[in-house]
Formats: sequence, C-alpha cells, structure tokens
Amino acid sequence: MLATQRREKILELLKEDGSAKVIALARLFKVTEVTIRQDLDKLEKEGLVVKEHGGAYLKNVEDQVRTFSLANQENLDKKELIAAKCLEYIQEGDSIILDSGSTTTEIAKRLTGYRHLTVITNALNIALILGAQPGIEVIMTGGEFKPPTLSLTGQKAADFFRGLNVQKLFLATAGLSLKSGLTYPSISDIVVKKAMIDAADTSYLVADSTKIGKSAFASLGALSLIDYIITDSGIEEKHKALFREHEIELIVAN
Repeated sequence: MLATQRREKILELLKEDGSAKVIALARLFKVTEVTIRQDLDKLEKEGLVVKEHGGAYLKNVEDQVRTFSLANQENLDKKELIAAKCLEYIQEGDSIILDSGSTTTEIAKRLTGYRHLTVITNALNIALILGAQPGIEVIMTGGEFKPPTLSLTGQKAADFFRGLNVQKLFLATAGLSLKSGLTYPSISDIVVKKAMIDAADTSYLVADSTKIGKSAFASLGALSLIDYIITDSGIEEKHKALFREHEIELIVAN
C-alpha cells in the first residue's frame, strides 16, 4: 500500500472511530510505529487530525458529538432519495433494524408518524429522532461509543442481536464491490453488521451510487449476505450489469 493510500485509510478510520492509537494503527497496516507517526504528522499539517500522546483524534469531533451531527454528510440528495424509497418496504407493525449512518438517519426522519413499529438501532441520533414518537418502540444496543458516527459498536453491540428475529434490516456500508464485498473502515463494526444480518429475515443494503465499486479497509463478506441493494439513479450501467449477472437484486430510487 502506498503512503498516500495508507493515510487515506487512516483518515477513514478516524472519521469512523474518532481516535486511534499509533501502536494499533501500526499493527493494522503492518508498518512501523515511526511510519504511522509520520502519517499522522502529515494529516495534522493538513488540518485533518490532532495528534496526542500515543495517537491522534479527528479534528472537531467534540463539536460533532455536542451538536449530535454526523461527520459524513456528502451526497445528501442521493441519500434522501434512497430513504424515501425505503419507506415502500416498511409497513406499520414491522420490526426493523436501522444501522447507524447518514442514509439510515434519513430513513429515521421519515418514520415519524408510523404506528406499531419496533426499531432496533445502534445509533444514538436515530434513537433520539424516534424515541419520542408514541407509535414507535425504540430499542438500543449496548457497546463502545464511536463519536463521529454517534454509534455503538464492538462485541457487546453484536451480542445484543443474539437470539433476536427481526423482519427487516436497513444496513449501511462504506463501500461495496463484487471483489471486496461489503466493506467498512472499522474492524470493530464487522461483528455488529454480521449480527444484524443474522437477526433479520430480509436485509436491505442502503448505499448511494458513489460507494459502488469502492472498498474500505475491512471486509464483512460477499454481497450475497444481503437480499437487496437500494441505491440512486447515479449507479453506472456497468455496475447494474454486474449485479444482474450475479443475480443481485437491485432497487433504484429515482
């Protein structure tokens, strides 16, 4: 991996977890601690992170948590279209899992007014959006808090789903491709996403078209783990053809 690619992956991880230790990053990327410190020096000079003893944290992460705002707000128009399409697959009386993420947050905003709906989530902001709705029962997982995504992660979050049987899952991803499958910047999320999939009868992957054909650091597994992909009309024809060829159900929001 080139140095520029490694720094991009480190920044992706910090945007997901909020902070990281030098020793953990060195182990993760299989390089020396000196190399990681040089990477963090470069990212700090670019104004993206703040170095601290033994590691670094994402710049402005405290403000994001204080205002309950998500770090990743790119392509919001596409995410809003996807969220609106998802409502066609949610009926009153359903039990659903809403994964953490900006697209799933847009889904949550549109569920206000629903009745007899059970929502299980690992996202604090989604719980706050829906928690005061009289017709919606909100259940939260436990786990380790990740400031940039306002989410709970790790083995404790994954264990929460053990033995549950939920009708529908709306799952987020950082990147998806036929080669790498479903990918995420943070390894701690992998066990949680897998547990969500195992607990759901039907899994809908919600991903805007800019994520298709891209890969993040850690792979959850093949696209065959999910039942449907819901994306926007910006998806390239070559990706549509590949999904059809591999019998992957695609839903396009216009």
